[in-house]
Amino acid sequence: MHRFFVDPSQITEDNIVIIGDDVKHIKNVLRMNKEDEIIICDGHGSDYYCIINTINSHSINTSILSKTNSDTELKTKIYLFQGLPKQGKMELIVQKAVELGVYEIIPVITERSIVKINKQNGEKKLARWNKVAESAAKQSKRGIIPKVNEIMNYEDALKYASKIDSTIIPYENARNMNETKGFINELDCKEIGVFIGPEGGFSIEEIKMANENGTKSITLGKRILRTETASLAILSLLMFQLEEE
Repeated sequence: MHRFFVDPSQITEDNIVIIGDDVKHIKNVLRMNKEDEIIICDGHGSDYYCIINTINSHSINTSILSKTNSDTELKTKIYLFQGLPKQGKMELIVQKAVELGVYEIIPVITERSIVKINKQNGEKKLARWNKVAESAAKQSKRGIIPKVNEIMNYEDALKYASKIDSTIIPYENARNMNETKGFINELDCKEIGVFIGPEGGFSIEEIKMANENGTKSITLGKRILRTETASLAILSLLMFQLEEE
């Protein structure tokens, strides 16, 4: 069944109105009709099973058949602090991170970031990344649309991460895989932050700053992983550990 997100203000006791780009998608791409059933999510973990009543040029009116709590969210909120990669890799990372259960993505400019961001193209990229996140949330039946936050420099990202229960940073020179396995297996917190470097990884100074800020260095093995691979590897491990029946 097709899934859509709406703002809670569009939901009443018995009805939900869909507006915006989803109207054209429902009408012209999916070619749905009156009495077709859809799932509408409020973005806060509630799913509404609805039937279409009317389809107009700018809105679609639906009746609520039932309401349930979404069961697709992990018990722990995962914050991904992603060092900005070059070219189109960020879109792939956002898409797959959302599928793997991330709660929020924070793009970070680090010492070795190659991509150049200014205010104008930064706003465009951010809007695009959030559209990718929304699409991935629909596809993977998420109960929320994970937010791609504003682009931060490394120091601001560390300050932002200091409010999170636990933070880790995979580092190519870290050792002791048993320690990493133990950390993952014993993970028990409401929030966890993960720092991933761009191409070229983190500098020694950045690792030192993260450690001084309370972020734990871990290893993902003996192989050197690309930035997009490292992100998806650690998120997959966390999802596997945090997933509940």
